[in-house]
Amino acid sequence: VQLQASGGGLVQAGGSLRLSCAASGFSFSDYAMGWFRQAPGKERVFVTGITRSGGSSDSADSVQGRFTISRDNAKNTLYLQMITLKPEDTAVYYCARANYRNSRIVSHRTSQYDYWGQGTQVTVSS
Repeated sequence: VQLQASGGGLVQAGGSLRLSCAASGFSFSDYAMGWFRQAPGKERVFVTGITRSGGSSDSADSVQGRFTISRDNAKNTLYLQMITLKPEDTAVYYCARANYRNSRIVSHRTSQYDYWGQGTQVTVSS
């Protein structure tokens, strides 16, 4: 299993970025996926997740209305579109594969994700 995140960078507050996560080594469409982030000195936290079909998603309150998760099962790729970025969004962003089989839920728990990408740095300047 490999998850390769990309698309991070430095952006001014109010700007936008689109992250991608290329998946390989497993049947991508069989698993829910998520994005998490970790700021310096803080725990890794849930940002947003999506069911395996892409039909349902859930997000942390802090990013509601600004971040959108999507997936292309034909391309084995997960996306995170981020708009109206704020300095507090600065963190390393990780994509992750869920380890549960329920097709209807999006878990916020890091313990329910078993494979993680290497992370991509997002820095938002004020």
